[in-house]
Amino acid sequence: MTRSALLLCLLLSCLPPLHAATVERVEPENWWVGMRHRQVELMLHGQDIAALQARIAHPGVRVTGVQALDSPNYLFVTVEIDDDATPGALEIELLDGDAVAARHPWRVDAREPAPPRGFDARDAIYLVTPDRFANGDPGNDSVAGLREAADRANPDGRHGGDLAGMRAQLGYIASLGFTRLWPTPVLENDQPGYSYHGYAITDLYRVDPRMGSNDDYRALSREARAHGIGLVMDVVLNHIGSEHWWMRDLPSRDWINNAGRFSPTNHRRTTIQDPYAAPGDRIGFTDGWFVETMPDLNQRQPQLARYLIQNTLWWIESAGLAGIREDTFGYADAGFLSAWAKAVMDEYPDFAMVGEEWSPNPAIVAHWQRGKANASGHVPHMTSMMDFPLHIALRDALLRPDTWESGWTPLYEALANDFLYPDPQALVMFAENHDTTRLLAHVDGDLGLWKLGMAYIATMRGIPQFYYGSEVLLRGPSERRDGELRADMPGGWAGDAASAFTGAGLDARQREAQAFVRRLFNWRREATAVHGGRLVHYVPEGGVYVYFRDDGAQRVMVALNRNDSATPLPLARFADSIGHAREATDVLTGARLPLGESLLLPARAPLVLELD
Repeated sequence: MTRSALLLCLLLSCLPPLHAATVERVEPENWWVGMRHRQVELMLHGQDIAALQARIAHPGVRVTGVQALDSPNYLFVTVEIDDDATPGALEIELLDGDAVAARHPWRVDAREPAPPRGFDARDAIYLVTPDRFANGDPGNDSVAGLREAADRANPDGRHGGDLAGMRAQLGYIASLGFTRLWPTPVLENDQPGYSYHGYAITDLYRVDPRMGSNDDYRALSREARAHGIGLVMDVVLNHIGSEHWWMRDLPSRDWINNAGRFSPTNHRRTTIQDPYAAPGDRIGFTDGWFVETMPDLNQRQPQLARYLIQNTLWWIESAGLAGIREDTFGYADAGFLSAWAKAVMDEYPDFAMVGEEWSPNPAIVAHWQRGKANASGHVPHMTSMMDFPLHIALRDALLRPDTWESGWTPLYEALANDFLYPDPQALVMFAENHDTTRLLAHVDGDLGLWKLGMAYIATMRGIPQFYYGSEVLLRGPSERRDGELRADMPGGWAGDAASAFTGAGLDARQREAQAFVRRLFNWRREATAVHGGRLVHYVPEGGVYVYFRDDGAQRVMVALNRNDSATPLPLARFADSIGHAREATDVLTGARLPLGESLLLPARAPLVLELD
C-alpha cells in the first residue's frame, strides 16, 4: 500500500478499530417521540465497552453523555430525543477514538394514542395469578433454556397458565362486572423453583416465555380495552430474582444492597416515619433482603434509579396500561419512590397507581398517598394505596362475637381513620388477595359471611379488588400456604371436571356464589352513588351494620346482618338518610320492598337497596 493510500485508508476509517467490541444488550430497546421524559439513559452491556464513546446520526436524536461504572462491560449512554425527531430505526455506534468498535440497532417510534384513564372508584379490579388462571397455550408450559418446567401436581410449581388463557377469558371477566384486570407479574422469572408467582424477576424488559411474549402482552392489553377492561401491571421496584442476568456481572459495587450479600430485612415498616427510630433499624428495613433468592436493589444508585423509572414508563407506553400495582412499596428507598411516582404521574396525569403497604396502621399507609403532608418531609405521589387496615378490620368483624366492643364495631370505628388519608375514596378495598388466605377459608366455608364481606367491598368507599376463583368458591387452606390458596381456576385446563367459565360441573353453591358476584358487580358498574356518593354510616346495633351512599342522583342503603336468623330493622333511626323514599329495589333480587316502620333483614346476608 502506498503512503497516500494508507493516509486515505486512515481518513476513511477502513482499518479495524483497536478495540473491537460486541454489544449484547441495549435497554430500553426503543423510545418515543413526544414524551415528556425525552432524555433517556440507555444501559449497554457488552464485553469491555466501558472505555468507548457513543454516537448516533439520526434527525432529532443525539448523544448527550456517557457514563461508565465499576464493571468494564457496561456503558450508560444518555440520548436526547427532540419533539420533531424522525421516527424510525437507527444505529448506536460505539467509538474507539475515531474508529467504530461496535454498532447496535435502536429505534425511536411515534406514540400510540394516549393510554386509557387510570382506575378510580368507578372501577372494580379482578386480580389474577396468571399461572393458575387458564392455560391457553399448552405448548409454552415448559420452555427449553428456562430452569423450571411445568408440574401441575406440585402446588408450588408452574402449572401452565399464561397470557393466552387470560385473553381467552376476557369476556368472562367483563361479564362479572369487572373493569380492570390486575395479573401478578408476568415478566421473566428464570429461577430454579417456585417461580410461578412472578415476584423474582430475572429480566425487566421481557415477558416470561412460559406466559407468552411482549407482543402477547400488548395484545392482552389491547383486547382487554375492547372488552371495557384496563390492564394493571404489577411492578416490583424493591428486588429482583437471584438469577437475574445482572447478578453475573453487576454494573457497580453498590447496585445491590448489603454489598450483594444476603441480609434479611427486619420488616419494621414503622421505622420510615418513627421520629425515634435508630438509623440502623431504618436501614435494616429498606436495605434488607426479603429472602436469599430476591436480591435487594439499591435505588439510591443513580443509574439504577433511572433504569427503574424508565422501565416503568416503557411498559406503560408500550402496552397501553391503565394502572400499576407496586409491590412491597415501603421497602424501597423513600426518596426514590417519590421521584419514581412523580415521573409516572408527570408523564401520564390521568394514570393511577396503587402501592402495597401491608400495615394495620392507617397512619403508616396514609404516609404514601399523594397529597399527604408528612412530618418526615417525604412528598408522596401515589394516587392510591391498598387499604390493609380496613381489610384486616373487615376480616376480624366477620368472626368476632357480637358484643358492645366487638362484632361490626371495630370495622365501623376503623373507618373513622379516613381523616388521615388525603383521598380515602381512591384506596383499594379487598377482602382477600394472593398473599392472604381466601375469605371463604377465613369464615370456615360460611357462604353468608362470605357474601357479607364481598358486599362490603363492593359498596363501601374506595375501589374494590376481587381475587379470581372466589366467585366459584375456591377455598384453599385456612392457614397461609401460597401454592394452595393460588389454586387452579376450574375450567382453565383441558379436561377439568368443572368450569367457572362455562358453568359446567359447578355445584349449587358455586352457581349461587357466581350469580351473586355477577349481579353485585354488574350493578356496581353503573351505581353512581357507590362511585362517588357521600357515605353516612350508623353505629352497629344488634349484629347489624347500616350505611348509605348518596350522590344526589342515586341513594343506596346497605344493611349487613350477621345474625343467624332474620332480623327486624326499625327504620326511624335512619330517617335522615332515607328521606322521602317509600320504596326500594333489592339490588340482588330485583324485589320491590316498602320502606315502612321496619325492614326484615335476611339471615346472615347483605341487603343492598336502591331507594326511590
